[in-house]
Amino acid sequence: MSWILSANNCCQRGCHDIRNEFVFRSNKGFIFHDSCGFEAGSECEFNKMKEFVLECSVTPKLDKWIHAIWLCIPMDAYERPITAAEERFFSECDTGSVPVIVLLTKADCLNSLALEKLRDEGYDMKGAKGRAGDVEKTLLIDMQECIAEQLDQCKFAPKSYLPLARMNEVESVDQCTKLIMCTSDALDTIALQKLLISTQQTNMSINIEYALKQ
Repeated sequence: MSWILSANNCCQRGCHDIRNEFVFRSNKGFIFHDSCGFEAGSECEFNKMKEFVLECSVTPKLDKWIHAIWLCIPMDAYERPITAAEERFFSECDTGSVPVIVLLTKADCLNSLALEKLRDEGYDMKGAKGRAGDVEKTLLIDMQECIAEQLDQCKFAPKSYLPLARMNEVESVDQCTKLIMCTSDALDTIALQKLLISTQQTNMSINIEYALKQ
């Protein structure tokens, strides 16, 4: 199965060519295409991404299909507005039956903001740490609602939204499970859902959860 990871909010452009494939040795069932950060890029880079998405969403060649698009928006800049590139993507890019899932990455960065807010309210550090978790959840909910309110008005709105935290840590299996299940739910057909889950044969919890939902 093929996926696109679009990190369009990068401050610096990478050297990625979206037509190149990335395959992990640990799971060759997944094929990824990583776009450049087109927010920091040029009109040419945005158009290359758009052309590739449109081409792969309608191609009759099975090995060229893309099955889902993950678009990353980081949470390390609280109250950041939706960028022009993000809004343009959802206004211009008709992905057809290919679902676009907005990943709210770096959600754990909101913990620092929660601590700061509590300290400003007069809590000492111990008290702030004890309450930071609840404040962090509230901040994330507010931010997700704000982003969804704006993007859902676009012509080609996202299929779903998923917050992710600490993805750079070794113990991030639960986050990966959330990502796979969210992606499975976004797929339009049972056949594609089964295909996605079949690539995760080593992850028993995902297979059990999927079976119970059916």
